[in-house]
Amino acid sequence: MDQSTEPQPATQAATVEPYDIARIMQAIPHRFPFLLVDRVVDIVPNVSAVGIKNVSINENFFQGHFPQHPVFPGVLIIESMAQTAAVLVVETLGPSAQGKLVYFMTVDSAKFRKPVVPGDQMRVHVVKEKQRGNIWRFNAEAKVDGKVVAEATYAAMILDK
Repeated sequence: MDQSTEPQPATQAATVEPYDIARIMQAIPHRFPFLLVDRVVDIVPNVSAVGIKNVSINENFFQGHFPQHPVFPGVLIIESMAQTAAVLVVETLGPSAQGKLVYFMTVDSAKFRKPVVPGDQMRVHVVKEKQRGNIWRFNAEAKVDGKVVAEATYAAMILDK
């Protein structure tokens, strides 16, 4: 008989209710103009989440990021990925996440495949790759109309405020 203390995978992962903007703001400290996720859906604690960013011409960075041809900055796509992952971490940790922040450590293999422009709805698909102590590693893809526009692998550290 196996006496392993390793947690066994569930036969069917449970999803949780989507996070609207108010719930996101309770979970992570980001605020306008740096809150870059509008909704988080399809959350499977400790596994994955999908963040939604509605890209609007009203965002202040478009004044200087190619005003004649506005493009959502790639670095902000990566930040949208990180914020979606932070919500996943908070949901996974539950009450023990109180008083903690999620800090970027590394960004690897970032690729930008297609520009994201005002009017696009970007869906950020985040999957937890692994966790060791307070270090978490994620894979993410950002998609517009089902097509991958960016991807990255990144790590974050969970620390007290």
